[in-house]
Amino acid sequence: MKKISLAILVLFAAVSANAQSSLLSEVPDGAQAVSLFGKPLSMPAPSQKLLDDLAAAKAKYDADPMDADNIIWYGRRMAYTGDFRRAILIFSEGIEKHPDDERMYRHRGHRYITIREFDRAIDDFEKAASLIKGKEDKIEPDGAPNPAGIPVTSTQSNIYYHLGLAYYLKHDFENALRAYKMGRDLDLNDDNTASTTHWIYMILRRLGRDKEAQEALSYVTADMDIIEVHNYHKLVMFYKGQVPEEEVLNADPNIPAGASITYGVANWFFYNGDKEKAYDLMEKFLKTKSWGSFGYIAAEVDLKNKI
Repeated sequence: MKKISLAILVLFAAVSANAQSSLLSEVPDGAQAVSLFGKPLSMPAPSQKLLDDLAAAKAKYDADPMDADNIIWYGRRMAYTGDFRRAILIFSEGIEKHPDDERMYRHRGHRYITIREFDRAIDDFEKAASLIKGKEDKIEPDGAPNPAGIPVTSTQSNIYYHLGLAYYLKHDFENALRAYKMGRDLDLNDDNTASTTHWIYMILRRLGRDKEAQEALSYVTADMDIIEVHNYHKLVMFYKGQVPEEEVLNADPNIPAGASITYGVANWFFYNGDKEKAYDLMEKFLKTKSWGSFGYIAAEVDLKNKI
């Protein structure tokens, strides 16, 4: 534990105050971010397992700090402990060392979303999208493997997915739709199709393009081989009328999978005309501690804008 703390201090000492201020907005002491309502957001102390994983990643980084994979895993493990801001600094160091490695921008952009820096996230993901043109896609290793131990995302699918999310959080629905369609068209696997279809459907409904939204649902069927994103698959089947409302309403917004379902259902009420019920569901998020989940962030955006 002490060794890890010392390593973190050494890392921070190597980064000038000016460099930090150019990469991160100021937050109150002890906070990782500030909500759209001005509330400081902090994370609980990480488990020993997460700290041990971070220590192992840091040891590999120390052995070869120029290695791109070492930098990425150091940053990812740092983020898993809840220190998103330091993870951003690590990925920024990676960008300086490997400016043409799209993965650095992909991972930094993800953590900019977490801390509510949506414009910076968009810049990173657009840069990553420009760097992958003409490159072969690769499966992305999982930091927290699913029960099957089979990674279901790739570098390119993650870039398009998170780019679409960042635009969605800005309520730039046309660009969000463009990004999610690019991700879906990778035709990576059933998990990718289910997750992108969920967002494409919601976006089209927000745009009032209901016929297109209904047509988009045809990409997803009940018999798909879903390994990980059962939450998104269930939502799409709900949109298709094949999963009852009470089943999706029982989701727990305190966990990431439940948060995505709760937001999807709230959104469904919203674009079907029951805004009061939609906002009531979204308000549930603000009573949880899962402020880093995408469902929470999206609900926060909608409540702030009260569209």
